Amino acid sequence: MSITSDQFKAGMRRLAASVCVITVQNKDGARNGLTATAVCSMSNNPPTLLCALNKSSNSFPAIQKAGIFGVNVLGPNHHGVAQRFSSSLPGDEKFQIGEWNTIETGAPLLKTAVVAFDCRVSAMFEVATHVVLIGEIVGLELGDDAAPLLYGDGNYGAFTIREALAAAGVS
Repeated sequence: MSITSDQFKAGMRRLAASVCVITVQNKDGARNGLTATAVCSMSNNPPTLLCALNKSSNSFPAIQKAGIFGVNVLGPNHHGVAQRFSSSLPGDEKFQIGEWNTIETGAPLLKTAVVAFDCRVSAMFEVATHVVLIGEIVGLELGDDAAPLLYGDGNYGAFTIREALAAAGVS
């Protein structure tokens, strides 16, 4: 059985995922970034994560060239950040919202992120329209205990473990 692109998209809209902003800063100081939901842990030894980026993104060539990237897990109050980084604004203009710093690699990290991972590219491979980046985590900053911002069925939302347990009748 073969599925259509529309069927695939309809099915994937029901897969809620954390909203992240993937960022990069090149040696010349130029910054860029994009909003992504295809991010997950890969290994704890060494600490590694993976993310999938569309090859047509204007951020991908910058990450490929720099060999570094940041993964900023957004919280419920970061709708504006998510929307700005999913826009077609030029790279540096995206960073005019939020406060940014760096740790190890120079990748921009959002100071108010739920968690921000500083990564070096350890592998990269193409799959259809996307590139899968494997990043070795060389630093991280934990934010407060805010719930991550989620995206599902075309909408933003959030939940906490306490809310989920309460909804299930567990105390």
